Amino acid sequence: MAKDNLKTLAQNKKAFHDYFVEESMEAGIELRGTEVKSLRKAQVNLKDAWCSIVKGELLINGMHISPYEHGNIFNQDPMRVRRLLIHKREIMRLFGLVKQDGYSLIPLSVYLKGSMVKVQVGLCKGKKLYDKRADMAEKSAKRDIDRAMKEKNR
Repeated sequence: MAKDNLKTLAQNKKAFHDYFVEESMEAGIELRGTEVKSLRKAQVNLKDAWCSIVKGELLINGMHISPYEHGNIFNQDPMRVRRLLIHKREIMRLFGLVKQDGYSLIPLSVYLKGSMVKVQVGLCKGKKLYDKRADMAEKSAKRDIDRAMKEKNR
């Protein structure tokens, strides 16, 4: 994905800790009322969000978009289920993978692409506890090496 004209609004860092991301795709999101204004102020949280496929539609659950402070009656429920906009054939392919192969659909990030709000959705497999520990040890070792190199170059 090219970084031209992209502004990241929220990332789901917990997803990369809890899951192996096998594949990712971009989807549009159906928003109402003042949700876009809240998103432009980066008032969104993906920490406990997940995606589901219901009646042939891809839905995002658990994504919190804070109410816009000047929105009054036009504000929506911050935790409402929102529809993701993606091709039907892609939804059916994902449905097959999720049902048969034990994958999960997890939103990885929300960003602005030009004037459009997009969601990056990952096709993920859950990590075992030993995988999580190995990742943490690897990150810690990399951090220590970077710190040592930085001190050496001073």
